[in-house]
Amino acid sequence: MNKNKIVNDPVWGFIQLPSELAYDIVSHPYFQRLRRIVQMGLSFLVYPGAVHTRFNHSLGCMHLMKEALDTLQAKGVRISSEEKDAACAAILLHDIGHGPLSHVLEHTLLPSVSHETVSRLIMRRLNREWGGRLDMAMAIFNGTYDKPFLHQLVSGQLDVDRLDYLNRDSFYTGVQEGVVGTERIIKMMNVHEGQLVVEEKSIYSLEKFILSRRMMFWQVYLHKTSVCAELMLGHALDRARFLLMENREVAGSPALLQLLRRPSGREADETLLAPFSETDDSDIWMTLKVWTKSPDVVLRILSQSLLSRRLFKSELRNVPFEADYVDRKKAETLGKIEDAALLPYFFYEKGLSTKTYKYDTKEDDGIRVWRKDGQVVDLTTVSELLDRHFVMKADEKHLLCCL
Repeated sequence: MNKNKIVNDPVWGFIQLPSELAYDIVSHPYFQRLRRIVQMGLSFLVYPGAVHTRFNHSLGCMHLMKEALDTLQAKGVRISSEEKDAACAAILLHDIGHGPLSHVLEHTLLPSVSHETVSRLIMRRLNREWGGRLDMAMAIFNGTYDKPFLHQLVSGQLDVDRLDYLNRDSFYTGVQEGVVGTERIIKMMNVHEGQLVVEEKSIYSLEKFILSRRMMFWQVYLHKTSVCAELMLGHALDRARFLLMENREVAGSPALLQLLRRPSGREADETLLAPFSETDDSDIWMTLKVWTKSPDVVLRILSQSLLSRRLFKSELRNVPFEADYVDRKKAETLGKIEDAALLPYFFYEKGLSTKTYKYDTKEDDGIRVWRKDGQVVDLTTVSELLDRHFVMKADEKHLLCCL
């Protein structure tokens, strides 16, 4: 069988699968499922073009990983063909554990279980099926391989994941603020003492990268309307879980209901892979259509509102809402539903927070800039534009949504 396949990608052009391992991953049902998982959750309710999938994104990440490794090899960094294949496999699989609508339901459908945890479970399952072919890829993904820069390309402050999703999400939403100089950043990458570094002459591209990420979060990812819709969907599933725990009848997708019946405190194990791998966005929308005729008022109203895009009213402020204003809004909402016990399903107050850049933490050491004098320093120490206290502080806003 010919496994030398080429994919035409609207963002990066022609993408070639670099190995038989990559072909086998992409061909597997676990990966094909990503065609049915949208990248940006419910953002299409605000930006109609945002219907691209995790499948698109994962292929784009693999393409950028190959470009980055080719650049590093050209600069004399020793990378074997096996390591290249493993790094490409690791980035292909980095999002395979996403549930329906990506981040929207990450801790609702499976409380306290991250998509990275599910990704590791799937990798272990595939690795057994394939006789250990993913050993090196899993080590790179987990950060235990002896070349740290490979893991940093998969997961770090300047990884190929971010380089793809910023450009891809900008392309599909039409929001130009997210476009970054990916090609230049990759061409300026290097390795110093095993760590991923970027040459100093790329400083302006790095500044644009950081600022673009900040603007995309507030303009797109944390847009008040899409966050409100996400809260509505999450509360609909919470209501269904409550009814199931009360042994009340709830109709819907069998695989989705099986996940909702799963005890919230149960640790993630491979028993969840069967229902999880059978659940995608179509299960959510099919179930919401069923719930529009549910005898339960919460499921009925939330489902009808989401499907017809009659979303709750939402307000976003830089400071917390005044207590008397919140009380007034609660009273108005209660007057519409006439049942105080149901108020949490129709009134949400949520703090939104994002941090543009992290530095000197256990999780991440920041973006390392290789200066012309040979020193390696953090990006914020050489940038005239990026004030360290500004980019590292958490941006916080306050959201209120009500019926």
